[in-house]
Amino acid sequence: MCSNAKQPSRQQRTILGVRDHFDEVQDAVLELMKSFEYSEHELFSVRVAFEEALANALLHGHQGDETNTIKVSWIVDDMRVEIEVEDQGRGYNPETIPDPTADENLTLPSGRGLAMIRAFMSAVSVNERGNRVRMVHQRRA
Repeated sequence: MCSNAKQPSRQQRTILGVRDHFDEVQDAVLELMKSFEYSEHELFSVRVAFEEALANALLHGHQGDETNTIKVSWIVDDMRVEIEVEDQGRGYNPETIPDPTADENLTLPSGRGLAMIRAFMSAVSVNERGNRVRMVHQRRA
């Protein structure tokens, strides 16, 4: 854990649903995490979950339309990383997404991104409309 006292960093950006813009915000979060001395395992976990959330916003929220914007906000401190990804889509109900690990769903193409986000993060929630996901990685003491 980081021994020097640093202030939490809260940032927000609105990006186009384009791969280069995904990399920009992901890199910004990972650089902050590095400044707080998060482990390589934690960096990997957050990057995978963040990538899936952004991909879901573009593919499902915006139906692949790269002209729509995605609002991304994050806060990083020495104990947690919190990221929100909000698209302009109509939203969805996460309870209706089939469990991709269930035998009857192994061949279905949907649900894997949300399952990966849940697997890599400490807490995941979706707003009532279903167009914003909040992910938290809680650092273990």
